[in-house]
Order: sequence, then structure tokens, then C-alpha cells
Amino acid sequence: MKILAAMSGGVDSAVAAARAVEAGHDVVGVHLALSRMPGTLRTGSRGCCTIEDSMDARRVCDQLGIPFYVWDFSERFKEDVVDDFISEYEAGRTPNPCMRCNEKIKFAALLEKAVALGFDAVVTGHYAKVISDENGNRELHRAATWAKDQSYVLGVLTHEQLKHAWFPLADTPSKDEVRAEAARRGFSVAKKPDSYDICFIPEGDTRAWLEDHIQMSEGNIKDTQGNVLGQHPGAQAYTVGQRKGLAIGRPAPDGKPRFVLEIRPKTNEVIVGSKDLLAIDRIRGIRTTWAGLPIDCVQEFLHKTPELNARSDSFEVTTQVRAHADPVASTAYMQWVLDDENTTDTEKTSLRLETVVHLNEGLRGVAPGQTMVMYQGTRVLGQATINCAYSTEREDINAS
Repeated sequence: MKILAAMSGGVDSAVAAARAVEAGHDVVGVHLALSRMPGTLRTGSRGCCTIEDSMDARRVCDQLGIPFYVWDFSERFKEDVVDDFISEYEAGRTPNPCMRCNEKIKFAALLEKAVALGFDAVVTGHYAKVISDENGNRELHRAATWAKDQSYVLGVLTHEQLKHAWFPLADTPSKDEVRAEAARRGFSVAKKPDSYDICFIPEGDTRAWLEDHIQMSEGNIKDTQGNVLGQHPGAQAYTVGQRKGLAIGRPAPDGKPRFVLEIRPKTNEVIVGSKDLLAIDRIRGIRTTWAGLPIDCVQEFLHKTPELNARSDSFEVTTQVRAHADPVASTAYMQWVLDDENTTDTEKTSLRLETVVHLNEGLRGVAPGQTMVMYQGTRVLGQATINCAYSTEREDINAS
């Protein structure tokens, strides 16, 4: 096969590319340039896709004897990841830029170009597995080792994208083994630290970065009864579950810490309360996509004419809301609801499709804008952007 190896400059993508070459495929390495402005992407262990990373990727490709290219995706990255990050925070939501990057850049934009150039598949260093069912349909599954599983961040991949995705590290039991293999192959990246944090925030201070990109104004910090407790410099700089930086100035009556429960951008308010009030047991998600073909009851529902409040049959899933969080047993269904944001009194009613998940046990600190990924066993069913997360006993706080 003709393979395009996405080379981040890290050890995982280096070994994945090497395994593709060793398997006898025609491999070409490519590094994605995501910024035209030096210094706007993080360096060292706190970033990815930097100039130093491209140099590391080139050295690996030279050692493997395969062609190497740098593709400029900086404009797409700004529009689809950075601008989306800003607009989500402006709306009071907490986005996951790595999910958007995988969805819009590393697979959508990269894969589109790869297929157009005649490549059969894109190889990356992610720890996840793509398998085919008895009918040849591709499915995304967890990696063999739970501790390294990255299927959550790949939950945005579609059925068509999975047809052209290959993850050679799927069955590798540990990162230590990958580093040892890289060392045996003589790769200089064998001991390179993993990247983390947000790559386009060079100093790592998300709040300060947002203040430079969002017009903020002072507003009230309130408790759940509506009492004003203090002032904030801008509601968009806060996120659900946050404890530090509230600067209320006086303790709660019970002496316990306060946490951010909700962001209300329309009124520029931050609602705070005790840790217990962070618990949620229901999630409503929008912009749902399916990793492979949807399960039968969802397919049947999607083929019907949309009607207000119509819902699919329920199906059992486990729900994961963060990359390294434990999945929670849940019951889910699809439902058509009134799209208040796109419906006015003077126009035709607009409907929005939501994925509703009832959690069997509560979760804390779940924020709108985050991604929930649904599983059945090891299989990734799909994902949705969290539009609302709440306790059924406290719907009033999320209804405003």
C-alpha cells in the first residue's frame, strides 16, 4: 500500500512509520506546519508541531530512507482549531482543542489531501485499533493496553476516515517498549518527552491568552440562590469545576471551598457552590458523529423524518468525558429538540438532534464544550460535544 505517515516529531509517530516501512509498504513522511509565526507554538515537552519537531521528524525519515515533506496547514489550523477555541470560550464553553485538531486537521484535512494524492492510508502514532466486522465495516476500538489507550481523542473519526486510518501501535503493551524500539533503531527521539498542554498557547497561561483574544468585562460571581459574592474580570476565563482564582474574599458559611458550577455568558455571571453541587447525572450532546456505522437502532431513527421530541430506542453505553477519565455505565438515546438558537418567532421552527446520556453514577466537573465519547465494550460508537451537563435534581441552575 501507499502510506502517508503523519510525523509529529515524537517517538510514537517515528516508530509507527518505521513499522509501516518494515511491513513493506511504500511510505512517505509528512510533518504538519500549524503556525507561520515562530514562537506561537510551544516548544520542548510542552508542545507539538514546532520547528524543532519538524527537524526531529526529518531525521527519522532520513534514517528510514523515505521521502519527507512539510505541509502548511496553518490557515486551516487557525480557522478550525484556534478560532473555534476562542468562539467556544466566548460562548461560556470549555473546548478540547486536541479533539478539534484530530477531527479537522490530522484526519479531515490531512486525509483529504492524502487520498487526493493517491495514498491508501494515513499512519499515526496513536494507541488505538481499527478492525473490520464480519461485513467488512471498519470499527474503532481501544488499544490493547488501557493505560496508553487514545481512542477517546480519536472518537471524532468518521466511518469514511476509518477506512483510511492505520495505527501500528495498537497492540503495543507499553510506551517503554516503544521507546526501547526507537533506541534500537537509532532514533534520537527515543528519550524525547511527551508533549502536553495546548500547543498554541506558548506560555501555558490559558487565562492570560484568552484575555488577549476575547473582549471581557467585569461581572458578578453568585451562589445558587442568586446572592452576589464578588466580582470577576470576565466570565469567559472560567470553567466548570474551577476552584482557584475566584477571589471572593470570604469563605462559604460552612467553611468549605467553592467551585465554579456554571458560566452564564449572556448575563456575564459565574455561579459557584460546594463541591457536592458539581455532581451531574445527565448529559445532552450536540454535533454527534459516529466512529464507523451507527448501531441499528440509531440508523433506524436517523432514517425517519425529524419530529419535535421524537427519540430513538435506548441503548447501553459507557461514557467517557475526558481523555484519561474512567468510563461510566450509561443509557443513551437520540432526540429531536427545538433549536432555540436558530429559531425565531418569524421563521419556521428549527430542530436540533441531541444525544442524551443518563449516567448510572454521578460525575463532577463536566463542562459544556467538552467531548463525551460513547463505547460498547472496547468499541468506540461515537462522540458528541456536551451542550448541557446537569443533575436531574438541579435542572433549574442549567435552565437559565
